[in-house]
Amino acid sequence: MSSKRAMRQAQKQAYAKHRSNITNSRFELKKKILTKNKEVKKK
Repeated sequence: MSSKRAMRQAQKQAYAKHRSNITNSRFELKKKILTKNKEVKKK
């Protein structure tokens, strides 16, 4: 029983990490795009 519980918890943690990676990478992309746009506007 405890091994099932441990597996379920491990899956949850892996999924949470996966989700945070997606949101972080999306945020980094937006940041890069915004800085590029600002540089273009300055010129």
